[in-house]
Amino acid sequence: MTLTLNLPTAMGGLETYKLRGSAPLKPKFHAPFNRMAYSAAHVVSDPLAAVDPWLQCAVDWDATIAYRRHLWSLGLGVAEAMDTAQRGMGLDWPTSLELIRRTLDAAQDVPGSQVASGCGTDHLVLDDVTSVDEVIAAYEAQLEAIEKLGGKLIIMASRALARVAKSPADYERVYDRILSQVKQPVLLHWLGDMFDPALKGYWGSTDLAQAMNTALGIIQAHSAKVDGVKISLLDKDKEIAMRRRLPSGVRMYTGDDFNYAELIAGDGFGPDIVNGQSDALLGIFDAIAPAASAALAALAEGKLDTFHAILGPTVPLSRHIFMAPTRYYKTGVVFMAWLNGHQSHFSMIGGQQSTRSVQHLAELFRLADEANLFEHPELAVHRMKALMSIHGVE
Repeated sequence: MTLTLNLPTAMGGLETYKLRGSAPLKPKFHAPFNRMAYSAAHVVSDPLAAVDPWLQCAVDWDATIAYRRHLWSLGLGVAEAMDTAQRGMGLDWPTSLELIRRTLDAAQDVPGSQVASGCGTDHLVLDDVTSVDEVIAAYEAQLEAIEKLGGKLIIMASRALARVAKSPADYERVYDRILSQVKQPVLLHWLGDMFDPALKGYWGSTDLAQAMNTALGIIQAHSAKVDGVKISLLDKDKEIAMRRRLPSGVRMYTGDDFNYAELIAGDGFGPDIVNGQSDALLGIFDAIAPAASAALAALAEGKLDTFHAILGPTVPLSRHIFMAPTRYYKTGVVFMAWLNGHQSHFSMIGGQQSTRSVQHLAELFRLADEANLFEHPELAVHRMKALMSIHGVE
């Protein structure tokens, strides 16, 4: 049966679109990967909660944890309470900590499950922060809370630090203090200002080469405490340059949602394997989880052509989801989860479902179909038709 629906075109008209994609590949159960692979997971809001959605967050805990179980079942780790979960864009620190607690609890029932949790300074009132000492204390408070739960840390970039730091030395002071006291190796996160404009000039410079030197200096000084670094700059050349300079054993976790396929495949540079390939910590893996799992399993078997055949078609979709303003990519991630039946509604914390146009969502639908990502095509079409009708498209 051919599935069709009416979708808006770039010229403002309508077209009858026919689904052309095939069913997603079924990932091999418990297939081993030769890359570390985390999906930065989204949260499912509770649209029926009696809250002001622009000011308060209400989470559907059952659906949110169920999605994490879905990711684990595909062999993917969960990077918890990060920007994909709307951290700093609707998800506050108390709710983030509860999310981390519930995820770590759920992971106990899933042998081999991986969880790393975001540690930041977002409970500070940004306009009130005046000193680096306040940033250190904020990091320490979240660090202590997450480690008390037994969690592995992702040290997230701090808006407060970007606000008050006067030089690279301030970044060195903060990270030296935090890394000197963590209980197990952590992931560092360099989030570019295309994801969060408040992070412009992170590491003490708007010159990315100078910023990279500062970050690498911190990593070199604490390499035993750093599992890896995730950079989200959407610049593959910067990522490759940085990973070639990482100390032995410190992984590069790609956060490049534009070029992840070739970065994960790697270029074989250098004698240390971590300098020639990227592991993964990606928001797009939330939206393309079955394809990511199948591709990583193929890569582990040495089937590079199969890896690219599966993952390559997802890249245009990812570039669309993460197009400028990039910080609104969460809308596309949740939209995919709704189309694929992993949640019953297209509603987000903070009303963020409104950050992308119906034109954007229509093109997202086409690209997802072309990438063979619809797990239940009839459901996807039914839900897309319902969304189009709200916008006057019958």
